[in-house]
Parts: sequence; structure tokens; C-alpha cells
Amino acid sequence: MITLRQLRFLTAVEETLNFSRAAELCFVTQPTLSAGIKELEDRLGIQLIERTRRSVLLTPVGKEVAARGRQMLLDAGEIETLARAHRNPFEGELRLGSIPTIGPYLLPRMMPELRDAFPDLRLYLREEMTESLIEGLNAGRLDLVLIALPFDTGSLEVMKLFEDGYQLASPGRWPAPSGSEALVESGQLMLLEKGHCLQRHALAAYPGRLVAPEDSFAATSLTTLIAMVSEGLGITLLPNLAVKAGVVGAADVQLTPLPDACPRQVVLGWRPGSARSDLFRKLGKILQESSNSDG
Repeated sequence: MITLRQLRFLTAVEETLNFSRAAELCFVTQPTLSAGIKELEDRLGIQLIERTRRSVLLTPVGKEVAARGRQMLLDAGEIETLARAHRNPFEGELRLGSIPTIGPYLLPRMMPELRDAFPDLRLYLREEMTESLIEGLNAGRLDLVLIALPFDTGSLEVMKLFEDGYQLASPGRWPAPSGSEALVESGQLMLLEKGHCLQRHALAAYPGRLVAPEDSFAATSLTTLIAMVSEGLGITLLPNLAVKAGVVGAADVQLTPLPDACPRQVVLGWRPGSARSDLFRKLGKILQESSNSDG
């Protein structure tokens, strides 16, 4: 009979297309992983992986077996989670993924309160882009994600936490801007690079009125973006969450509130039917109450 261990080996190879990295993901040696894959192929009587000196590829049937195996691993993980949840849903590991424009500015100040509320919970944080977070959640690599809407979350269960508006950041030595008019008319808007959800959210702050800048002027982080503004290269939109957390620091940047901007919606998301839904809602309630107390 095929085993979950063998399926884990196969899905790790599909994910990395590298036997060495797959073995590291599974915390085994490469010979052990190779032997497990061979046992699975022998059991099924088919070739799952094409391996040469230079490449590793899954055969078409190997891809289908890996997809079904991933679902079986996810179901097995849910069974274990269900059992733990019946013993104590508020203990054990919690793998929380967050987008880079929320996690660093919200979670550090929340950690003491979360520790007090869930003393037996071990929280592991990971920052990724929204698409990767949702993929990791659906694959069982993550338990919970902290993201912002608008974004297509598919079948995920979503709990809205709070709205996060924007401020206009402009060089300190420039004349004081006139709010959204300066943002729309300046033609010097700079945003995060394509792929960051904050770029989409910033453009959605004024639907149909803002245009994405050229890629040559895109930044990879808010810190870089603020440095570019400080040097007089243009203006940008910063989320209130990051501004309150002190992201601007000592940079030569002036901030102008934008009360007419459409805010992004910060939410928690998890797989529907998760055995730890009660825990996720209680954690979300703490985040909601904290954001409301911050004004």
C-alpha cells in the first residue's frame, strides 16, 4: 500500500524539481527520498519522475498522482488538526502567512496580547505575496493568512478585520500638496513593483483616475519607496497602518491625509471547514479590537 510519506516525497519533488531541496523539505537524506519515490513507482507500476543529470520533471501521470497526493496529505493533516482541536484547539503550532505591507506593521505590537490570550500556541509567521499565500493555504502549508482586499479569495472563509486608508507621501522640500488632486495630476506617482497587491490596492484607491507607473520606477518595498520619495523622485501612497507604525522614520517626507481614498480591507482567511475556525475567529477578534482602539 502506498504511504503518506511516499506522497509527501513526491509532492516535495514536484514543488522544487530538485531532489536535494525536496529532501531538505521532508527532513530526510536524499537517498532516503529517492528510495521512497522508487518504492512508490514500483508499487504503482508507472514512472512518476523523469530525472537526468540536468533536470527533474514529473511525467503527466506523475503530476496527476502528485495533485491527488497533495489533497490526501491535506486531508490527513486536517484529521490530525481535528483531533488536536478536540483536545485543545488553542495549543500547538499555527502557521500564519501575511503580505509584507501588513504583517510587519501589525503583528509585532500584537504579539504580547496574542501570547496572553493563547499561551500554549506557537505562532510561526511567514511573509509572501497574496497569490503565494493563498496557494500555500490551499496546499496545507499555511493555516491562516492575513491579506487585503480587493482580491479574489476563491472559496476561502474570510473574516474582515478593519479598513486601512492611505496618506500621500511627497518630498519634504516640495510645496505642500493639495491632497488627491496633486496625486492624480502630478504624473509622478511611484508604487511597488507589479506583483505586490499594494500596487493594485493603491490604484483602486481612486478607481479609473490613477495609472500604474512604468516598471523602471517601481520599488520592491515600502522602505525603498519612501527613500525614493525622500530623494525627490516622485510621490506615492502609503497605507495608514504602515504610517502609524513609523515606516517613514526620519525620511524627508511630508504626509497628507487622503480621506476620499477608497481603503483596502484587511482580512483573515482560512480553508472552509477548518477544525480551528473558532481559534481563527477569536484571534481575528483581538486584531479587530486592537485596530479599533488605535482609531
